[in-house]
Amino acid sequence: MTREQYILATQQNNLPRTENAQLYPVGIYGWRKRCLYFFVLLLLVTMIVNLAMTIWILKVMNFTVDSPLVLQSDRNVTVNARNHMGQLTGQLTVGADAVEAQCKRFEVRASEDGRVLFSADEDEITIGAEKLKVTGTEGAVFGHSVETPHIRAEPSQDLRLESPTRSLIMEAPRGVQVSAAAGDFKATCRKELHLQSTEGEIFLNADTIRLGNLPTGSFSSSLPSSSSSRQTVYELCVCPNGKLYLSPAGVGSTCQSSSNICLWS
Repeated sequence: MTREQYILATQQNNLPRTENAQLYPVGIYGWRKRCLYFFVLLLLVTMIVNLAMTIWILKVMNFTVDSPLVLQSDRNVTVNARNHMGQLTGQLTVGADAVEAQCKRFEVRASEDGRVLFSADEDEITIGAEKLKVTGTEGAVFGHSVETPHIRAEPSQDLRLESPTRSLIMEAPRGVQVSAAAGDFKATCRKELHLQSTEGEIFLNADTIRLGNLPTGSFSSSLPSSSSSRQTVYELCVCPNGKLYLSPAGVGSTCQSSSNICLWS
């Protein structure tokens, strides 16, 4: 036995023993106990009512895990966005006649890669989709100029540029090129078709050049009538004003003999 154990043992033996010690009960009794039970029961009832109200609100508002959020109103549905100072920075209003968005910039992004499909602000409107398709019968109407480096039709479809009531002008400082790789090129008009080159020349390069519906001149009465009714060879003649006409071919030139066309022009 160590010294500390011996001292503790002797101290316990020397303590006075009291007989018939009075015991005091420890706990909550009487009206305090009843009040505690009442508050516990009230708290339990409040929790049950809150749970029931939460379930009722979720059921009425159709808040479910798999269903979308639906907002309904008899008039308009408006969603506002404000900054830390309470100022309105954006607003989306869904009404019976229109859907209006008021903000500094409006964007529509793709769900897969997040690229901008459509954006609009005060300066410009940008369409980032791979293809812009207008399916209306009247097409697209632009009040001012349209800038694009390439205009093409859909596969197996014709491309048509038309001005129903006014003129159609194609201008380019370095040239305008129109080509048909696998088809014909046609230019038709009601009145006059002008081909003009101010400094260069007009070059027609083809195996066959045809000028249809040219007027045919007739011989003057001073020359003998030696032309056949089945004339197949003609001479191309030019008036002083540039008008072309045909003259029945002979041994020599017959343009002067049938120049009455130039008098009528």
